Amino acid sequence: MKIHNYSAGPCILPQSVMQKAAEAVINYNNTGLSILEMSHRSKEFVDVMDRSVALVKELLSVPEGYEVLFLQGGASSQFYMSALNFLHKNGKAAYINTGTWSAKAIKEAKLLGEIEEIASSKDKKFNYIPKDYVVPNDVNYLHYTTNNTIFGTQFKHVPETDVRLICDMSSDIMSQEVDISKYDLIYAGAQKNLGPAGATLIIVKCDALGKSGRTIPSILDYQLHVAKESMYNTPPCFSIFTCMLTMEWLKELGGVKEIEKRNKAKASLLYTEIDRNSLFEGTAAVEDRSIMNPTFVLKNDALNADFLSKSIEVGINGIKGHRSVGGFRASMYNALEIESVQVLVDLMKEFERVNE
Repeated sequence: MKIHNYSAGPCILPQSVMQKAAEAVINYNNTGLSILEMSHRSKEFVDVMDRSVALVKELLSVPEGYEVLFLQGGASSQFYMSALNFLHKNGKAAYINTGTWSAKAIKEAKLLGEIEEIASSKDKKFNYIPKDYVVPNDVNYLHYTTNNTIFGTQFKHVPETDVRLICDMSSDIMSQEVDISKYDLIYAGAQKNLGPAGATLIIVKCDALGKSGRTIPSILDYQLHVAKESMYNTPPCFSIFTCMLTMEWLKELGGVKEIEKRNKAKASLLYTEIDRNSLFEGTAAVEDRSIMNPTFVLKNDALNADFLSKSIEVGINGIKGHRSVGGFRASMYNALEIESVQVLVDLMKEFERVNE
């Protein structure tokens, strides 16, 4: 039976990518070495790093003046690292709080200076994206999280501001086209649309660096990582290699423009059923619904266990909502095929028929 993987992360990857990655674990490119044991200074892995950086620049149309890094630590490491590099000594920064991950970013940044939370959707359990807010002109940057995996909301527009813009795009990177030129820093954990956990993608505007007036530890200094081309310390080689394979798969598919079209079709299919079905209802504001992580509940909680049991029977994995909110979450990252979404929709229809 085919498994339909809706896990929020680490998440589904293309089958062809996993096959190539598995082969490289045994023997990479006929070298007789595993990609797991190969020196990160070897010609073979330097080629992997160079190819990975080039693919990011190509797929996201990264402008001149930006550098692409692959670092360790996941997006959580960037909550502090981004502030350390961009929050001026005795300066302040603005943050929009739309859920767990932006709240954690705020917590870490407060260790370094004055943080102004200019907008929050906490009043309604983070089920919408704030819209009526003003970005102060005297802040060093504005930080926000594009897509909120736990609560199923997503920014549909880039905030209007003249200050530097920093963004956590961990859960929707490469799912839709992005104007990179609007940002000074983008960071994203790999384990949604790029590859296995372990690597962190950084896209940084070079002339924005070196202005904080702080003494920055070497391992946390973007400028040093740029100068060393992501090789200041041993990079997460296997994760980066798998990211490269995934980006090659995406390029062959037609690139970000094509995957955005497919992702919107998947989201439309599921949201249409959520809205039609008398047993279910969505939890996020309609205008702010995520195309990556639709969240929904059964109107009758007593049916939850039965629906989860039925989902397992048809091969659906990872549909249970985050432990902090309950309900259901259908994480539909790039590699999830629309046929898998149809399986979930068919199950919901049958569940309604049986339980009316």
